[in-house]
Amino acid sequence: MRKLALLSTLALAVLLGGCSIVKYSFSGTSIQPDVKTVTINYFEYKALKVNPTLSNALTEAMKDKFRKLTKLEQVDIDGDLELSGAVTGYEVRAAAVTADEVAAMNRLTVTASLKFTNRKYPEEDFEKSFSAYSDYDSNNSLDAVESSLCDEIVEKLIEDMFNASVAQW
Repeated sequence: MRKLALLSTLALAVLLGGCSIVKYSFSGTSIQPDVKTVTINYFEYKALKVNPTLSNALTEAMKDKFRKLTKLEQVDIDGDLELSGAVTGYEVRAAAVTADEVAAMNRLTVTASLKFTNRKYPEEDFEKSFSAYSDYDSNNSLDAVESSLCDEIVEKLIEDMFNASVAQW
C-alpha cells in the first residue's frame, strides 16, 4: 500500500512539475521560463496637440507595471522582450450634448501605438494601436482636470498594453 502511495505521489509530481512550457503566475502573465529580460523604450510623442508630460508618464507607468507584475530584469538594450511605442493621438470632443446643443460632457481620448518584440519567440511579435478615454464636465476647463484625466487614461492604456504583450489577452 505504501509503495502504491509513493508511486502515485511521484507520478503526480513528475506530471505537474516537468511538463510546463509556459510559466503562469498570479499576475496573469504567461512568460516562457527562458525569457529573463525586458527593454522598455521611451514612448515618443507624435500627437498634434501637445501634452509635455504624457510620454514620460506612459513610459514610467509601463516600467512600473513590469517591475511589479513580472520577475523580468529591465535592461536598456537588447532585452528578450522589447516594447516601444508612441502617443499618436490626443483629442477632446463633446461626449454629451444638452437640449440647447451645448456640450455637457467632454471626452479626452489618448491613442498610443505599441510595438512588442519577443526575441526568443518572434511569433508573438505585434504592432497595435490602443486607445483610452475619460469624460469630464464641460463646466471645467481641460487645464483644470487634465492631470487627473491623464493619470486615469495612462492606467487604462498600460493595463491594455501589458495584457496584450505578456498576458496575451
